Amino acid sequence: MNPAVVTVTMNPAVDKTVHVDKIELAGLNRIKEVRIDAGGKGINVAKVLAGFGVSAAALAVAGGYQSRLLRDKLEQAGIACGFEEAQGETRVNLKVVDESTRQTTEFNERGIQVDEGVLERFTARFAAALEGARYAVIGGSLPPGASAGYYRTLIEEAHKRNVPVILDADGPAFAEGVEAKPFAIKPNLHELELYFGRQLKEDEELVSAARELIRNKGVKLVLVSMGGDGSILISETEAYRARPFPIQPVSTVGAGDSMVAAMVYSLLGGRTLEEMARITSAAGTITASKPGTQVCTIDEVEAKLDQVSLFSI
Repeated sequence: MNPAVVTVTMNPAVDKTVHVDKIELAGLNRIKEVRIDAGGKGINVAKVLAGFGVSAAALAVAGGYQSRLLRDKLEQAGIACGFEEAQGETRVNLKVVDESTRQTTEFNERGIQVDEGVLERFTARFAAALEGARYAVIGGSLPPGASAGYYRTLIEEAHKRNVPVILDADGPAFAEGVEAKPFAIKPNLHELELYFGRQLKEDEELVSAARELIRNKGVKLVLVSMGGDGSILISETEAYRARPFPIQPVSTVGAGDSMVAAMVYSLLGGRTLEEMARITSAAGTITASKPGTQVCTIDEVEAKLDQVSLFSI
């Protein structure tokens, strides 16, 4: 059976999460616990969707020993994967959890180098994978060697096959991707401010800026994540501010990806914008309360929906 959702991770990683009692700068740190996960925005989205009961295929560019490790991790989770192999070694991202402060410090490698041949083959792989898909999710950073316009190329391929795209990127890759008219985008507040070149201090300013993208770029939905301050979900006619229930934040890794997965889950289920705003907020908040790269489950999300405060803007 073809997957309902195809996710793209051009710069995946093996996420290695370690726990220490307290980080000692310039000193010896003894590791108490180690966890290895397949990482990267699209891969995280696929993992959350799989936990929500939605079939998803994770496409990525990978290389070396870490490529085999990524594939094994995804297959163990029951997620179909399609990797375009490149020369070199897929990056390893280290996340150090300081248990004394419950804070996570990240050390991310740059990523594998790609050439035009790899990109052309990946484009063809992506186009083939869209057969029968209902949505595609494109997220994360581009690897060295890929131009800022590459996501635009992928979105245009999805348009040819009438598959709506949710884009979660930043900087030039986001700006170029928006030009291809993705169905939905999920910037955080900082990314949206960088795109517009101005601060968006009030909710009404943020909604107005998002509707510029809706009117001028053909985007249908804009989900803006704002960390502990919640999120705002905007369409042409509706906007909802979600304020999350209180948690002890542990790691923000995967929180935004959980929101994207919850958005796709809501779209597939035909939920209203108001319901989507509540589900996406709960998903991101629960994931932020978990250590390392662990993500929310659908049971956890449904149990917390009533605790999300929602306001129409």
